[in-house]
Amino acid sequence: MANPRCGSLATILFLFSFQAALLQGAAQIPVVSQNLVTDNVSVVEGETAIISCRVKDNDDSVIQLLNPNRQTIYFRDMRPLKDARFQLVNFSDNELRVSLSNVSLSDEGRYVCQLYTDPPQEAYADITVLVPPGSPLIDARDEVLSEGNETEMTCTAMSSKPAATIRWMKGDKELPGKPKVELTYDRMYTVTSRLTFTVNKEDDGVPVVCIVDHPAVKDFQAQKYLEVQYKPEVKIMVEFPQGLTREGENLELSCQAKGKPEPQRVNWVKVDDDVPSHAVITGADLYIENLNKSYNGTYRCVAANSLGESYDDYILYVYDTAPSTEPAAHDSRAGEGAPRTVDHAVIGGVVAVVVFAMLCLLIVLGRYFARHKGTYFTHEAKGADDAADADTAIINAEGGHSNSDEKKEYYI
Repeated sequence: MANPRCGSLATILFLFSFQAALLQGAAQIPVVSQNLVTDNVSVVEGETAIISCRVKDNDDSVIQLLNPNRQTIYFRDMRPLKDARFQLVNFSDNELRVSLSNVSLSDEGRYVCQLYTDPPQEAYADITVLVPPGSPLIDARDEVLSEGNETEMTCTAMSSKPAATIRWMKGDKELPGKPKVELTYDRMYTVTSRLTFTVNKEDDGVPVVCIVDHPAVKDFQAQKYLEVQYKPEVKIMVEFPQGLTREGENLELSCQAKGKPEPQRVNWVKVDDDVPSHAVITGADLYIENLNKSYNGTYRCVAANSLGESYDDYILYVYDTAPSTEPAAHDSRAGEGAPRTVDHAVIGGVVAVVVFAMLCLLIVLGRYFARHKGTYFTHEAKGADDAADADTAIINAEGGHSNSDEKKEYYI
């Protein structure tokens, strides 16, 4: 019985002899033909690449696969190359498909699919090996920042192929960085991106994220949370009363101060005056009993920490106990003047005085015109009262004819 190993060896020798005969008999100038089809392959280092040689119209010609050094990997379904990482996936008249496991950088290059026709036909499959970068590293110049200051961060993605790209995000906003690409001795790329920006108090606790984009990896990122210190924010809240401040009522104010670090002190003062002697200050709260108008003024809450101080003002205006008309409620805040109200009773009194004065004026004018009209008629007949008869009255009347010798005519 024949040895199977010898039979296999004989087959391989026959195939090599057949290949040599074909090469000698052909023109030995291969041509690229659309009848033979293959695909370029990108594979991550350490993973498996699939190389496929496909024939659209095969006339029983032999298919083989060569490595970049043009060494035969597979001749039909036989593997002359002693590299167990190459394995036959499929062989038929129209396809030769081979897998290459545990791919390394040394496997990168152009592989040749060859069909023994006259002349031979070739197609090429380029294998590109992708090397993912190492975990990105963020380096911050400042660990603790102050509001309004500028800071700088760098993010590094080392030893990748091809070179990675780096993006920056602060919260939900993308920021531009300045990248620098270096090619290392082992044909790897190291990318460093530098980010410079100014912080404000809203940035406290916000993450700054370095995102590395590379075809070999997804969602590769590192982040660092900002710690920003800022001077206090101060706001006065009115606890009581909810509406207007009236005489005899009580006033309670609360000062809310927030800062980083926390405010070390919170003080109440009255601008341009002293706080009423019986006012009670308990921490951030101010309490005044039995209000009266002498307490009117601006009350200020001042809070301070190591970065500075801030304040908020409350303008107190005390109303009468029982005003005739309820004014609109107001909120006395910093920058606002004392509220102005108009008493409708005062307006009514003013209108009544004006109307009364006008009536008096009309009466006086009426009597004046009446008196002047009576005097005119009286002067017209002055002297007529003592006349003995009508003729004498006419003669004695003022404005009549003074010359008694003048001719008089009478009509009977």
